[in-house]
Amino acid sequence: MKVGNQPFGTAPNGTNGILPEKRSFQKSALGQLLFSLRRNRVGLFGTVIVFFVLFIAVFGPLVAPHDPLQHNLRGRFKSPGYTDAKGTFLLGTDQLGRDILSRVVAGTRISVVVGVLSVVIAGVTGVSYGLLSGFAGGVVDNLMMRIADAFLAIPFIVLVVAVSGVIGASLVTLIFILGLTSWVTYARVTRAEVLAVREMDYVMAARALGQSDIKIMFKHILPNVTGSIIVLATMMVATTMLAEAALSFLGLGVQPPTVTWGLMLSDGRQYIGSAWWMSTFPGIAITITVLGVVFVGDWLRDLLDPRLRGQ
Repeated sequence: MKVGNQPFGTAPNGTNGILPEKRSFQKSALGQLLFSLRRNRVGLFGTVIVFFVLFIAVFGPLVAPHDPLQHNLRGRFKSPGYTDAKGTFLLGTDQLGRDILSRVVAGTRISVVVGVLSVVIAGVTGVSYGLLSGFAGGVVDNLMMRIADAFLAIPFIVLVVAVSGVIGASLVTLIFILGLTSWVTYARVTRAEVLAVREMDYVMAARALGQSDIKIMFKHILPNVTGSIIVLATMMVATTMLAEAALSFLGLGVQPPTVTWGLMLSDGRQYIGSAWWMSTFPGIAITITVLGVVFVGDWLRDLLDPRLRGQ
């Protein structure tokens, strides 16, 4: 049926009522991403938290109201909202008179750096290892997986103490240790995905056309397993942040005068009865940041898993 010279239900521009720019936006990856995020309120909330934490990590020195390392013995153990000639201390001060808010802001950068860099190191190592193991199969696969199992058998705390004793506890050492201990998870997940993908028809066709193993691995297999890797990496960022805080709390991670949330918790534990704010606010910062990252990871899982897209 036609109305005038146009089919019924068709806009004059021939786009079925959808403007070309709007239709292209809907079909674009960015449009789908924003549409999915708008539907998932938990993911949206987590994304807001993550972007806020990243903003604080990047612009922390401009945001912090005071020097996080500046001592003020006359202003020790002041409760939140304390004001003196040096300004207002919204979250109070610690046992040396240092501003808690400024120290929480300074600790944000350390947590983000440790979480991201450790995941990058572990991800690159583990994904490469699992990709090679799963693609090779047979004896090579079995041998490589037994090596990975041997790494899993090493107690985490023992490895931390051994490496810290030899190299010395520092930020670089902590990132190295966390990357060294978590690459196996990436390797096993990647291997499992590769074992399933390498039997697909398009991989068989690429092999029949004479493409090299390297090209098949990185052009045909790796892009089809990145969804699981992205979700795993997001979740591991939260795990790594918690591990950094725990190690710093025990004195095995980043050392003073570098400010971390774990060290702030360690400093405040003995004053929890008289100066609760010393450990409460860094604990809240850890909790909110980890929850935000977990919410983003949960949203990415729903977005990238084809079995959950229609739910």
